[in-house]
Amino acid sequence: MRLIKQYSFFISFALPALTVSGFYYGGYGNLLTPCFVFIVVPVLDLLVGRDSENPEDSRFQEIQSSEYYKYLTYGWVFVQSVFLLWALYSFAFSALTVLESVLFILSVSLVTGGIGITVAHELGHKNSEWEQFSSKLLLLQVCYMHFYIEHNRGHHVKVSTPDDPASSRKNESFYSFYPRTVIGSYLSAWSLEKEKLMRKGLSFFHYKNEMIQFSLIQLMFVSFIFFGFNFLERGMLPTNIADYSWKSVLFFLIQSVLGFSLLEVVNYIEHYGLERKQLENGNYEKVLPVNSWNGNYLVSNALLFQLQRHSDHHANAARRYQTLRHFPEAPQLPYGYEIMILIALVPPLWFRMVNPILERWK
Repeated sequence: MRLIKQYSFFISFALPALTVSGFYYGGYGNLLTPCFVFIVVPVLDLLVGRDSENPEDSRFQEIQSSEYYKYLTYGWVFVQSVFLLWALYSFAFSALTVLESVLFILSVSLVTGGIGITVAHELGHKNSEWEQFSSKLLLLQVCYMHFYIEHNRGHHVKVSTPDDPASSRKNESFYSFYPRTVIGSYLSAWSLEKEKLMRKGLSFFHYKNEMIQFSLIQLMFVSFIFFGFNFLERGMLPTNIADYSWKSVLFFLIQSVLGFSLLEVVNYIEHYGLERKQLENGNYEKVLPVNSWNGNYLVSNALLFQLQRHSDHHANAARRYQTLRHFPEAPQLPYGYEIMILIALVPPLWFRMVNPILERWK
């Protein structure tokens, strides 16, 4: 089992490979990635089953400090960056049908949002400057760089409290949660940066304000795509604004929205209906494993770098993905994230399935 788990994380690299293959096959070939994520992985989950095995105490530090697992995430950063440039070029210079365009954009967003943000999330919690840079680079590719600030300094502090825009409430549908978390998290990131600068005696408009930095970097990246691909198409930039093509920029922005929407539906699942107790002094109890939903299907956990062991992640945020533990006392999801995402998009079905599990657990 140890070797199976060690090499299982390579399954994530199947997504860009399938997307490229489906694109060149054409037509319904662009369904390869969505079918793999939402059909093949759930079937494998049921066939392979759950994984409740935790790292042995005697080998915990060895596994935690293993360079092998770091290089897997570094490899993903490189692969996704090259993949996105390929996707932008392929979309800009190919005559795709409407159906092919829709399926291709969905496939790309499953790579950049489904796996890319997961890896960005993993790297963003680490102290290494290279890992933090890599996290920001991946978030740039879905125009969601503020997640780096809000998730680490906001969500992890306020999780499962009414003050956290990224924690969903019982009987709150995903469609009610979505605008609350997208807007609330963005505003929270600005507020957190303002507080940090004030503590240092710096102005809100100081160059060290990371939200200003992120906004400019994202604007520059979108501009690079816009002007770069217009130059590639003609060998020069048009003099008339009406002659510019918006195809590559629209592709990038749509896949970005779909990508960070995948993140937010996962946020919806991870803390649905869970609440930390408020103490007499007004503070909330310490974050515990029971403040997050846990998922333990081996295949979907491998695909998502064990993100579904979310209980341990919130209790021990600096712990690397390969050493995250299973907590049986935490509320348990009935299926992997791939199926739970589809269920969350149908609120009556979600409430009917998850509310009874939540009540029994409480």
